[in-house]
Amino acid sequence: MNQTQALEVVRSLANGVDPDTGEVFSAESPYQRPQTVRALFVAAQALEQREKTERRRETLPAKTGAPWTEDEDRTLLAGFDAGRAIAELALEHQRTQHGVRSRLLKYGRLTA
Repeated sequence: MNQTQALEVVRSLANGVDPDTGEVFSAESPYQRPQTVRALFVAAQALEQREKTERRRETLPAKTGAPWTEDEDRTLLAGFDAGRAIAELALEHQRTQHGVRSRLLKYGRLTA
């Protein structure tokens, strides 16, 4: 079962519906108890947030969040000093533009 399928099941249960049959649970069902319903909605929110985070991560450059090596730092600084644009440097280093700016701030090439 993947995360999307799990989310569908949890949402169904939170709404008081059997995910397999589509039948509404009886009022005596544990799935109709307020504490259970709240817990299922919290679980659904957590799964939704995780899906959103994973979708965002898929769009980020490959080295996002990875440590910078000394060689990468030297190459980045040389490229910036040669007048290359931050967007171009970000693509070359497989980093976000924010990550490149942060590194340039660290080395005093940009000011806050």
